[in-house]
Amino acid sequence: MNVLIVDDNKEITDMLSFYLEALDGFNCTVVNDGNEGLKAIKSGDFDINILDLAMPGFSGIDIMNSLKMENLLEKRKIVILSASAINDEQLQSFLDDGVRAVLKKPISIDELTTVIEQIGH
Repeated sequence: MNVLIVDDNKEITDMLSFYLEALDGFNCTVVNDGNEGLKAIKSGDFDINILDLAMPGFSGIDIMNSLKMENLLEKRKIVILSASAINDEQLQSFLDDGVRAVLKKPISIDELTTVIEQIGH
């Protein structure tokens, strides 16, 4: 399964890609910049796109808004992985817009792989 990880924190993306690729069947691409993340998500080359919300410059929210405007948000299987506080209204709005799951950092790799496998198939 091809997984894109978009997060400005290189330590997080390195750790996630290391652990996922250690499991059978996961190939990860890492992007540490929002603008580049949007380009990668729009390419459609990934089974799952893991997206952080709070990134400097072009944030995860900006990425989601861009995808929504182009009717791509639901098609791209977005999983939000964020340390940002998300209230119930925001959560429901993300899900209504087509985000597949919203997970809070820190997260166990087992929980993340379970969500990825459920959504990716």
